[in-house]
Formats: sequence, C-alpha cells, structure tokens
Amino acid sequence: MSLSNPSQLLLRNIDLLNANNPLLINPPADQLISEIKQHDSAVKLSCFTFDYAHYCYLSSLNKAECYFAADYQTTHDNKHDLVVIFFPKSKNEFTYTLAMLANHLTDNANVLIVGENKSGVKSAIKLTHSFLSHCEKVDSARHCTLFSGQFNNQHNNFELSQWYKNYSLNINNIELTISSLPGVFSQNELDVGTKLLLNNLPPKMHGEVLDFGCGAGVISAYIGKKHPNIKLNLLDINALALKSAEQTLAINGLQGNIFASDSLNNVKGKYQHIVANPPFHQGVKTHYAATESFLAGIKQHIKNSGDITIVANSFLRYQSIMEDNIGKTTKIINKSGFAIYRCQL
Repeated sequence: MSLSNPSQLLLRNIDLLNANNPLLINPPADQLISEIKQHDSAVKLSCFTFDYAHYCYLSSLNKAECYFAADYQTTHDNKHDLVVIFFPKSKNEFTYTLAMLANHLTDNANVLIVGENKSGVKSAIKLTHSFLSHCEKVDSARHCTLFSGQFNNQHNNFELSQWYKNYSLNINNIELTISSLPGVFSQNELDVGTKLLLNNLPPKMHGEVLDFGCGAGVISAYIGKKHPNIKLNLLDINALALKSAEQTLAINGLQGNIFASDSLNNVKGKYQHIVANPPFHQGVKTHYAATESFLAGIKQHIKNSGDITIVANSFLRYQSIMEDNIGKTTKIINKSGFAIYRCQL
C-alpha cells in the first residue's frame, strides 16, 4: 500500500521520530509503521485510532501496540516521550485529542502534528497554545504541513463526560436528547438528511433494526422511542460515534447492541429493518466505497419481507446500486437536496 501524503512528509523528517516510546494518533492505513520500524527496528511503537478499519489494518501488521477506543487508556504505566498526531477533519476533535493525551505524556514530550492543508492543519499553532509550550512549522510538501512542539507539562485530569455536547429534539412529538462527542457528525444540531429520514421511515416497525453508520444514535433513539418493543442494533466505524450513541441511548432510557464494524465486516444475522444515513466522507476526502460496499452486500442481512430505508444526497447513484443488488427500489421523496430510498424484499 502506498504512503499517504502526510506520511511521506513525516518520513522525510524521520529524525524527528527518534524517541523511546512514540505514539501515533490516527495514523493512516498505509506503510508508515513499516517504514518507521525499518528505520529503527528496536523502537517501541504504539498506535491509537478512532477508526476501526485503520485499527484492523494496523493490528494486522504486528509491528506496534494498537488501540481503538474513544479515550486513550493504556494497560501500562509507561508514558510517551513523542506523540505524532494526524490532524483530523474537526478542530474540536483535535483539541479533544490533545486533552485526552496530556496524562499519557512525559514532561517536555515532543509533539508532531501533520496533515493536509485543506484539513485545517495550519491552525495547529493557535489550537495548541493551552497544551504546548511552543509550536512551530518545520516543513511542508505535497499540500501538507508538519508542525513540531513540546508538551507544557500540565497534566490535567481528563473526564470524558465533560466532552459530551447535548441538544434536544422534538420530532413528531417525540422528545429526544442527543449526546455527542467532538468530531461526530451533526454534533451541534440535527442535519437535514436525518430529519428527512425520520419523517419518512416505515410507519410500522417491529423485530430487529440495524442502524448503519449510527453516528450519535439519533435514528435509533427515535425508532426506539416510537416503537418501544423493537430491538436496536447500531454500528459505526468511529469510536467517538459509538460512545456517543451509547450515551444517547442511555439518556433516553433505551438499550441497544452497539458495535464497531468496517462496512458489513462484523454484521451477523438478519434484520427486519435496516436504516441508514450513510457517510460519504472519509477524513477530508469524498469517499463512497464503504456505502457502495454496504449496499452491495446488505441483502443477505435483510429478513424475508424486511426492508431497507436510506437517505442520501440526491446526486448520488445509490438507487441504481440498490436496484442491482437488493431489488425494486422506490424513491420516497426528493427534497432539499436529499432523497429517501426504500426497498422491501
């Protein structure tokens, strides 16, 4: 697998990676770890990611300790003298990451921040002033920038509960409270597509429902409130989303089976209803492969007489993919740039 542009920029400054116990935060699924180990075979390398697909890939390399969670918790007392952060698509998620790491760094630990310019990485100096004693640009290439800084030794207590942002909804007289961590889709308010989907779900729902790409759990919470006897199953690829969905269900007095999956990799069994506002962005890039793979393989997980309902930007060709792989698909509504598609077996 080829190296991403941020990885290439990092490797051309590989001397900055010299450390006893380095930690990579959200590294891409490429050959970066292999290159680092080739440079220093004795280095004790750790990786932490919010992305389950990247976690599976990085773990398969067997070259580093890998962690997947919403909060970095280690089983050992060692602290890292170097952390490399790949800048996320959300600045709030970046700040969350810095706060999360503070108690896991040695005094004066080196901090490297790398990312594509269009991701907002150039704001790193401004965003790190509460965590780093200094931060400066050290290199740029391939539309990416690399910053270097030093931890300011302020080991503040990190409480995950303090990072949830809650907001209230009233959809068709159903009251909900949504709880979301930084970086999760629609953290501040209900997005247009999901609202359209909630207003166009099947009128009668029973059995088990699968919420694909659940985000903060808005869709499942609404279904659970409207149909109290239904069994909720929620999946997402992102650890922050899964933790948010868990909190949303709890706040609304609901229960569900919440699990990580890269598309359908961890999906077992069949469901009466499948609902989704499927993502089409991966990081800062538009990326349709995961949703197209989901639609191509989902039929085997729909029960006889079961149905699938999705919302998508109206310009996406998901209806034809559903027609080809599932069956006759109806466009329920096309409004505000979004379309609702439903297919029943």
